[in-house]
Amino acid sequence: MFLSALGYPSSTPVYIAAGEIYGGESHMVDLQSRFPILMNKEKLASAEELRPFSQYASQMAALDYIVSVESDVFIPSYSGNMARAVAGHRRFHGHRKTISPDRKALVHLFDKVDSGLLDEGKRLSQKIIEMHQKRQGSPRKRKGPVSGTRGSDRFRSEEAFYENPLPDCLCQSNDNSIVNI
Repeated sequence: MFLSALGYPSSTPVYIAAGEIYGGESHMVDLQSRFPILMNKEKLASAEELRPFSQYASQMAALDYIVSVESDVFIPSYSGNMARAVAGHRRFHGHRKTISPDRKALVHLFDKVDSGLLDEGKRLSQKIIEMHQKRQGSPRKRKGPVSGTRGSDRFRSEEAFYENPLPDCLCQSNDNSIVNI
């Protein structure tokens, strides 16, 4: 529903960067019905090409990482370390489109759809597009620690450098555009 509401046509290829899907393929039925061109590393590479990596989970994850960094659009399904690192890498390379889903707001909207209070269509699409306008990986300063926190709580409240390298790895040019250094 999310990708459709954002305006992606059903012909859009979708790469699933994951190992085993929690709950198995049955949890992918709705996505598969809306976006039939679902891909993963096992579909893009032959068994022979994957063989050197197949015994090493970290190397298999690295393949997903590379595809995610190089993709036209990246939309993480959860906010784990890999998703944060991919988002930061994409920011570092010119703020490639990285849509961070507002999960709480989406659950609220999807519950309305499930209960019949909101129909899938233009109104739902407008709401989803509006709530994600500022969640697309555009330049922004890294969030500092929450005021008044100390020790490990202070560290945990600060946005990680690898998720958002701005401003430490980027600088302003004379024309105020951001330049990678």
